[in-house]
Amino acid sequence: MRTLTRAGAVSAVAAAALLLAPATAHATPTGDNGTVKIHDATTDEELRHNEPHVCSFYLDAFGFDGGQQVDWHIEAWAPTADVKGEIVKSGELTLDAEGHGRIDDMTLPDGHYKLFWNFEGENGSAKHKVFWTDCEDSEDTGESGESGSPAPSTEPTAAPSASDDAAAPSASASAAPSAQGDVDGDLAETGNGAPVGLLSGIAAALVAAGGYLMYRRRKA
Repeated sequence: MRTLTRAGAVSAVAAAALLLAPATAHATPTGDNGTVKIHDATTDEELRHNEPHVCSFYLDAFGFDGGQQVDWHIEAWAPTADVKGEIVKSGELTLDAEGHGRIDDMTLPDGHYKLFWNFEGENGSAKHKVFWTDCEDSEDTGESGESGSPAPSTEPTAAPSASDDAAAPSASASAAPSAQGDVDGDLAETGNGAPVGLLSGIAAALVAAGGYLMYRRRKA
């Protein structure tokens, strides 16, 4: 009877240990349960996708233990690095209470790089990410969407002025001669400036005088 009682007690203790073990393991920080991402400078830091092709960028960490200390550095990497493993950027970061943190935006010369993310409580090697920076293509592509092509001008073309049209003399009007004479009603003139009416009167008088002389001569 005592053997059965002891066996039951041992079983109960073992069962309790098995039930409590997952909860205890979950409550204890593992120290190596987060991730770090490369983000374009225009990407919201709450998004958790990685962007391996950037120009201006920042490092964004999620899911680490609250308040963890981080040491990070970026090395030049093959195939574009002249010296593989050369550290080009480095820094430190203290994550917030939720294990989240980001660094300020930065840029690097166009090329291939590798991030190394070291922190308290890490297991094994540091977390890392490889990525490319390519700012030249970003600068060459303008608002027009084509490399080297300027954006079309949005300035309106100046419309012709109505006052200019009104002020311009009409060629047909100015070139057409007046059939009625001038506005004052003056008689038309011959090429030497003499009035046509006066010359007609003189001619009529001469004709009349000639006729009278011929009549007198016949009568005599």
